[in-house]
Order: sequence, then C-alpha cells, then structure tokens
Amino acid sequence: MTGFRATVVVNDPADCPVAAVSACTDEPVDSVSRSSRETDGAVVEEFGIAADASIDGDHDVELTPVQSNEREEIYRFERDGSADCACDVIERTGTPVTSVRGQNGSLLLSFRTLELAEIAEIVDELRMYFDGVLVEELTQDHEDVDADPVVVDRAALTTRQREILETAHEMGYFDYPKGANATDVADELGVARSTFTEHLAAAQTKLMDAILEADGREE
Repeated sequence: MTGFRATVVVNDPADCPVAAVSACTDEPVDSVSRSSRETDGAVVEEFGIAADASIDGDHDVELTPVQSNEREEIYRFERDGSADCACDVIERTGTPVTSVRGQNGSLLLSFRTLELAEIAEIVDELRMYFDGVLVEELTQDHEDVDADPVVVDRAALTTRQREILETAHEMGYFDYPKGANATDVADELGVARSTFTEHLAAAQTKLMDAILEADGREE
C-alpha cells in the first residue's frame, strides 16, 4: 500500500492562538497537543518553543507555563471550541492532523492520506474558511523501488506563476526550516504578500490537477 503525506500552510489562520504567538517570536512553535473539555466545550492546547525564545509581543493569548528544561518551554492556553480552527476543518474530513507548527504568524499542518485527491479536497475545504492556503510539501511512499514519474506541462503555468515558483524555491520558501517566508518572497518579487500567495495557490492548483489527471489515467 502507498500513501501520501502533505504539509499545508495557512498564511492567514484567523484567530489561531498558536499562529498568533509564532508571529511574536523568531522560533517555531511546535509540539502542539490539544484536548476538549466536555463541561464548557473549551479546547485546551499546549505547545513547545525553544527555551531561550521570547514570546512577549502583540498577542492576546493567555499563556500558562507548564514545564521547562534547558531546551524547551511548554505553555498551555484555552480557546473557544466553537471558533473556526484549521485543525478541526481537516479532521472533520476524517483525516487526523499529525503535526501542527506555528511559524512567522502562519500555521503549518501535516497529515496523511491514501489518495492524492483527498489532499486536493482538504485544501479546497480549508480555502472555504481561510485565505492563503498553500501546499508546502507533498511526498509519497512506495511499496517498491519502481519509479512513478509524472510529466507536468510547464506551459500550463503562466510566465508569472513560473517566476513566483522559481523565486520561492530559490529563496528556500519550501525548505524546513524556511529560508524565507511569504513576505520575504513577495518583497523580492515586488508584489503584495496577498498577490504572491494568490499566484502560488493558482500554480499549485494547476500542478495538482496535472498530477491527479495522470494518476487517474493509470487506474
């Protein structure tokens, strides 16, 4: 059996506390775990951040220190369980979120699917609630060593879309840890951040469509 692992970035995750805290520090916010409280429907979450990181800044998240060591600080907070949450949007499709990370005000969510089409459906669902939703990483596991190449027609992309993809790749936008964030790439291109994410989303949709079409022809 083969499967896919995707990491999706939500550049504008609304009132996500994890993303809000990450916007106030240079270090990623990760090791996120959460649970729901039945009595009032509140969601209790914890996250980790480098021990020497400062999280003071312009965010309204009420944080409670839980644990600390020489490498990491753990904080806990509560949020309204009825608020739109990107993790909940994904998990309502029946797909567990395996990793949550906040970085530079964006939210990065990883999950696994059996079919490539499921990833496209999840991305579409997220875009109904949030702006700036992009596929950050997409990998596939294979049962054997046989290659499974897909030919993607570069002509399907506009010149501007190719330029944006190439610039983002060269600047390390798709790397982990990131060599550049959306604002950095937008500045390099001389466009607004929203314009960059819009063009990148359109390019990724075209590439995803090409992969899905090729996958469908093989079945």
